[in-house]
Amino acid sequence: MSPGKVAANSAMLDRFSRFCAAAAVVIFAAAEPARAQTDYYNTDSGRPLTIEDAAPTERYAFELQVAPIRLERTRGGVYQWEVEPELAYGILPRTQIEIALPLSYRDDGGTSRTSGLAGISLSALHNLNTETTIPALAFSGNVLLPAGGLGPDEAVFSAKAIATRTFRWARFHLNGEYSFGGDDSIDSADDDGKAAGSETRRWLAGIAVDKTFPLRSFLIGAEIFARKTRSSENNPEWNAALGVRRQLSPAFNVDAGIGKQLSGGERSWFATLGLAHAFTLRSLLP
Repeated sequence: MSPGKVAANSAMLDRFSRFCAAAAVVIFAAAEPARAQTDYYNTDSGRPLTIEDAAPTERYAFELQVAPIRLERTRGGVYQWEVEPELAYGILPRTQIEIALPLSYRDDGGTSRTSGLAGISLSALHNLNTETTIPALAFSGNVLLPAGGLGPDEAVFSAKAIATRTFRWARFHLNGEYSFGGDDSIDSADDDGKAAGSETRRWLAGIAVDKTFPLRSFLIGAEIFARKTRSSENNPEWNAALGVRRQLSPAFNVDAGIGKQLSGGERSWFATLGLAHAFTLRSLLP
């Protein structure tokens, strides 16, 4: 990679990271007292943290993730952009279904660049109980279908267990996920130069803590998690991240996050930014 290319890419990541940090400051500073707004603390995976809570989308409600963006830079100077629009629907009590279209762009520097659809993701989440003296528990299942130039060659399935415990001063979330199927030789990039997405991990486990400010419809959180890729023979990769989420109105939420891979070969930095729109269709209401 040429020095000019490295400098340009580094400047791009720096600008995006600063933009996410500035967005977080603006989200916090602009927070005003609000009423009857509770969707801000329904933290989906990647919005803004990888570790999510056990709350599903409300029944009969839709939630559209409007082009959530993730930028990652590895120690080797590889940049990867990911945009994954998603649509979730509360189809049954405490149950949601979801479809996502992950799009990826990877720049290795020089002439090596790849972009395209990285599969079609279908998932369902069911919440087992309302949190009382025991944590709220949920299970989810996901399948990443082979589609697009960067999608897997075979379907990849994953199952996740989620627990959420609320205290007066904070909420804690535990996630454990395991993937199976597909080709175990897939890693961050295969022999054809495909840029694989986050679904290439074999397993993931982690904990997150967040603090909510109900009168301002605002949340700030932190997480630490370990994951192992499907072809990795080394120790698990440890990651840490910070994120904020704020409900702008009863229909819109905005979030931003920044994190770092603490161990492993890549030691990448990543930043996220997203917007969600919640709505209902009158024809689907009982």
